[in-house]
Amino acid sequence: MAPKDLTALLQELITTWENEVVEFKQASNDYSTDDIGKYFSALANEANLRGAERGWLVFGVNNKTRAVVGTDYRTQMDRLQSLKQQIAADAEPRVTFREIHELQHADGRVLLFEIPAAPLGMPIAWKGHYYARAGESLSPLGLDKLDEIRGQTLSQDWSAQVVPAATLADLDETAVAKARESFARKYANRIGLPEVMGWPLSTFLDRARLTQGGQITRTALLLLGKAEAAYLLSPHPAQMTWSLEGSERAYEHFGLPFLLTTTALYQRIRNIQLRILPQNELVPVEVPKYDQKIVLEALHNCIAHQDYRRNGRVVVKEQPDRLVFENQGSFFEGKPDDYVAGHKTPHRYRNPFLVQAMVELNMIDTMGYGIRDMYLGQARRYFPMPDYDLSEPGEVRMTLYGGVVDIAYSRLLIQKTDLPLADVLALDRVQKKLPIPDVAATRLRKAGLIEGRKPNYFVSAEIAAATASKADYIRTRAFDDEHYAKLLTEYLKKYQRANRAEINQLLLDKLSDALTEEQKVKKIDNLLTKLRRAGRIHNAGSRGQPAWALAE
Repeated sequence: MAPKDLTALLQELITTWENEVVEFKQASNDYSTDDIGKYFSALANEANLRGAERGWLVFGVNNKTRAVVGTDYRTQMDRLQSLKQQIAADAEPRVTFREIHELQHADGRVLLFEIPAAPLGMPIAWKGHYYARAGESLSPLGLDKLDEIRGQTLSQDWSAQVVPAATLADLDETAVAKARESFARKYANRIGLPEVMGWPLSTFLDRARLTQGGQITRTALLLLGKAEAAYLLSPHPAQMTWSLEGSERAYEHFGLPFLLTTTALYQRIRNIQLRILPQNELVPVEVPKYDQKIVLEALHNCIAHQDYRRNGRVVVKEQPDRLVFENQGSFFEGKPDDYVAGHKTPHRYRNPFLVQAMVELNMIDTMGYGIRDMYLGQARRYFPMPDYDLSEPGEVRMTLYGGVVDIAYSRLLIQKTDLPLADVLALDRVQKKLPIPDVAATRLRKAGLIEGRKPNYFVSAEIAAATASKADYIRTRAFDDEHYAKLLTEYLKKYQRANRAEINQLLLDKLSDALTEEQKVKKIDNLLTKLRRAGRIHNAGSRGQPAWALAE
């Protein structure tokens, strides 16, 4: 926000003075972080109750004279911004300031802490206690206000509905024990595992936001219910499906309890080690095809944001080089790109009761960081970024890549580990032949990360030495598999068939000189296998003497 806009905002806040969503403090450098957390909880809850989008905690204004007096609270910017993480660590759910604005006012330095309103149906606590305002003072959030917030979505939240026929006997003992462990891990700084394990089951379920006054909810059944209790959620199938696609086909359904069966589904995915050869090196980098944390984040997001009223299931399709996650219900707030930068915090949830319970069990967070973490995780593994497809009405489809699309992109990430995420995202679009903004293209070209002319950019291959000649560059530059596939299919169109010796003669000298002869032969093996599995070519000869031809 520009200084003139901040000045106008400050004047407006001072003019209206303190109300339940604004608090002024003079604040010295040693102002208590614990007190800031209490005000965060109080102002967030009051903003929710009053239909405001945000509350304000303002430092540097005398709360009696209404005069700007300045503050020396955390004058170092890195210490000031670190307050966001400190608040998030002890707030429940895990939220923090939208922004901390610093204004150099004529009468002194002013800080304006922008506090998001508590999400519908989800009051904000600080260190396990809910706060509110009583005039100019802090007070506990009364039961009437607590019930008002929690009741905001109960009537329309499918996941919050009580299942009258369900009892504690319908919950899976192993899942309950796992839930206790996860809850204790989340609150390890305040509650020990022995204490949590010693709570009566009904107490634990209420504390973990799984039940309402001891009554079993749909959320409790989804996360902890026995497999045979799924009928209590009818007509919803309460099911996730894994399917294997490609030359081999298989599938398996996974039911309740989702707290356990998400991991069981992950274990069905074929997660081999992949080797990526850095430019001009002989020792490959090994990475798993899929990262367990990323897969479970994606799967838990599907469960949390599924529109259960549509009576569909979550589907995970395993293809040879990617996973596709499908769940029912449109993207509920904003677009995926809004969350990648890490600045978007959702204000509303389709299933707030379920989301809150999954937060308590350490399955997800509510800061909107999950999508960003998946993107960063893929970048750390030198793989393409996830893709979201929202083209099908009422459905979200997310693709998670488990292989290299353009070797030049992956090698670049290996060599340049400090690239900003914005540049990695732009390079990812380049490797996928998608357009990028002109400003991003200019930045990447200036850094030597892309080549070509708009719109046909491609990722630059790194050169072994700054003095390498252009001819050396072409010899060492890697092309993607589709380039070599096109050479082969054009050859087969002209000559109908080709044996392995003819294919080697066609391709070996065109592969990157950064590869050894053995690696070149292996690459051609992989290319033939990939084209055969894709149904583009077939063996028209015998197993002993293959002769490759285009598929009909």
